[in-house]
Amino acid sequence: MKLVRIMVGVAIFLGVAGAFLPGASSAPDKVVTIGYQKYGNLILLKGRGGLESKLAPLGFKVDWREFQSGPPLLEALNAGAIDFGHAGETPPIFAQAAGVPFVYVAYEPPAPKGEAILVPKNSPINTLADLKGKKIALNKGSNVHFLLVQALEKAGVKYSEITAIYLAPADARAAFERGAVDAWVIWDPFQAAAEAATGARTLTDATGLAPNRQFYFAGQKFANANPAAVDAILAGIADIDRWADGKEKTVAEELSPGIGIPAPVLEVALKRQTYGVRALDDAAVADQQRIADTFYALGLVPKQVVISSAVRKPVS
Repeated sequence: MKLVRIMVGVAIFLGVAGAFLPGASSAPDKVVTIGYQKYGNLILLKGRGGLESKLAPLGFKVDWREFQSGPPLLEALNAGAIDFGHAGETPPIFAQAAGVPFVYVAYEPPAPKGEAILVPKNSPINTLADLKGKKIALNKGSNVHFLLVQALEKAGVKYSEITAIYLAPADARAAFERGAVDAWVIWDPFQAAAEAATGARTLTDATGLAPNRQFYFAGQKFANANPAAVDAILAGIADIDRWADGKEKTVAEELSPGIGIPAPVLEVALKRQTYGVRALDDAAVADQQRIADTFYALGLVPKQVVISSAVRKPVS
């Protein structure tokens, strides 16, 4: 019995001592938490698993968090619940105006056909001017918010002359189907799903009105402390872009089970998507600034923002 106690004591001593020996044990992996939506390139990156191998040499594991749209994803970034995410043009503008500490790190090329103002198939609304006095559903602060503003301006209709009904996509779809709203401003794949299921007509897409870029961003602290990790994530996105471009049918079949939208419908949406992740350039910054200035003039955001101040600086 005495011998057993001695052996146990030696084992404990060696275990404790070993913890202080170089190379005896590795530090716990760091975690990068990525916010993604049910549609887009990040969900593909998650599904195919290529990012983990890029981040592992940097000591990172990946934790994925799903969001229904951009605004709550950016709220999570503000709360420190995620480190990296993506959204359309408008959510980061609302977030910057609210003081969320983040930086734009990249974007995908414009995809103006991937968002639209829909009306019921038998609606008497045939022109943008017909939206005057109507109830229009949209997700407040989402990428389609600017599309609505621009479409109304083109038609000479003031934003105050419509009734904006702010609803998340699922609730907006229900309101649209039961006739509680006259029009719905929405993005893919919800756009394609509504077209297929309800026969909804496209009053206009964003062509000539809004670029409809997808942006990637990171929390300011995370980006400053972990530039190599941000670069690795962007490299993973670039890989998935190259793989997915031109493979709409394959991508649709892969995404369909998780999204709950039939693959043929997703294929329609994917044909309106663009690929080719890149760092922000002057054109993208200028377009974002135009959106921010428009929203400030309308009183939709509380203060003016300078987009360039939230753009990630090149790592030297």
